[in-house]
Amino acid sequence: MDKSFFMNNRQRLFNEMPEGSMAILFAGEAHRKSADMYHQFFSDRNYLYLAGVDYEGFILVLTKTASSIQERLYILPKDQFKERWNGYRYSTDEVRGLSGVENLRYVDSFEDDIFRTINSGQIKELWLDLFKNRHTEPHDISHTFANKVRCSYPWLTIANMLPALRKLRTIKAPCEIEALKHSEEITKDGIIAMMKAAKPGMYEYELKAEFDRVVTKSGVVATISAPIISAGSNNFFIHYNSFTGQIGGDDMILVDVGADWNHLVTDVSRAWPVSGKFTDKQAALYNAAYDTSNYMFEIIKPGMPMKAVDETIRKVCTDELMKIGLLKNPAESSKYIWHGGAHHIGWDVHDMVDTAIGDIKPGMVFCVDVGIYCEEWGIGFRLEDNCLITDTGCVNLSGDIPRSIEEIEAVLAK
Repeated sequence: MDKSFFMNNRQRLFNEMPEGSMAILFAGEAHRKSADMYHQFFSDRNYLYLAGVDYEGFILVLTKTASSIQERLYILPKDQFKERWNGYRYSTDEVRGLSGVENLRYVDSFEDDIFRTINSGQIKELWLDLFKNRHTEPHDISHTFANKVRCSYPWLTIANMLPALRKLRTIKAPCEIEALKHSEEITKDGIIAMMKAAKPGMYEYELKAEFDRVVTKSGVVATISAPIISAGSNNFFIHYNSFTGQIGGDDMILVDVGADWNHLVTDVSRAWPVSGKFTDKQAALYNAAYDTSNYMFEIIKPGMPMKAVDETIRKVCTDELMKIGLLKNPAESSKYIWHGGAHHIGWDVHDMVDTAIGDIKPGMVFCVDVGIYCEEWGIGFRLEDNCLITDTGCVNLSGDIPRSIEEIEAVLAK
C-alpha cells in the first residue's frame, strides 16, 4: 500500500478532530502465550490504517491546534544486539517511506513529549481508541494509558476516537478494493485445493494444511482470521475451529476462510459433498441458499437500507425452504437460519464500520452470507460471498470461486 493512502487517512482523521485535540494510537505488543513464549505480534488495525508501519511498540501521535496540525511516529531505535535475537528493525528512512510521517522520534521520549504537549495549554481533549469486544476483557494499552492520564491530568477530556475511525473505514479506497481482489484470487486457489484434496477418512486438519500450503505459496504467511474447516456434524458449530474431526463418506465439508493481502482480508464460505456428488437433499438445500444469494446480488445497490440486507436474505431463504417443503411455517425460520447474512470486511474479517449506517453507498464491501442448518437431515452449510457496491449496483468479488452445484462437482471430478 503506498504511503499516500495512509497520509490521506490521517488527514481525514484530522478533519474529524476538533481544535485543541491530540490523538494517540498504539501499534500494541505481542501477548504472552505461556512461560516466556509469546504469540505472534499483530498490529492494532486502527493504528495500522493510519500509520502504515506494521511493527510492535510503535506509537502514532496526531495533534491539532488553532495554528497547526502535527504528526509524530514513535519508533524503536536500531539495536544490533536486540535485532540479533528478535529480528530486523526498520530504519528511519524505511519508516518514512512506508508511512509518510516525517517527524520520527524514539519511544523512550514518548511520555516526556506527551507531558510537554499537554502542559503547553493548547490541548484540551485526548482522543484514544477505547474499544473492547467484551466488558470483561483486561485493559489494553489505550485503556491503561487513559487511566494514567486521568490521574495525571484530571482536567483533560478523554474522548473515544472509535466512532470517527469507523466512519473512515466504512468506504473502501480504490487501493483497498484492489487488495481485496488479489486476496480473493488467493482465497480461490486455497478453496479449490481443498476441494480437490478432500477424501473420506481425512481429518479436517489435513484440509487446513492444504489451505495453508497454497496461500503461503502466494505470500500470505499468516491469515488474519482463523479458518473454519469442518465436516459432518461439526458444521453445526458456526465458529468451529478445532480441525480434529474425521471426514465421513456421506459428509458435506464446510470451509469459511479468507486470505489477506496488504492487510485487507476476505471472508468466503463454500460447501461440498466429499463423495463428489450432491445427494437430492443436499442439492435441495444448497440450491435454496444459492438462489437466495443470486437474488441478493441482483437487487443490492446504493440507496438500499443496510439493515434490509439481513432482512431480505432471511425472507428469501425462508421462501426457498418453503418451496422445497422443509419449512411449513415461515415464523419458524430460525430453526434452519441461525445467523445474520451481512457483515463488512476489510482490515478486519468483521470490519469496524460506522454502526449508524443507513443506506448502502458505493465503495462498501460486505458479505452476503446464506446459512442453512438442517439437523434432522444432518446437513449444515453456508454460502458466503463478498459484495462490492458500485455506483449502480454491486459486484460479487468472490464470484469466480466455484459456487454452483455444477461448478463444484466439476472441480470435484478432476
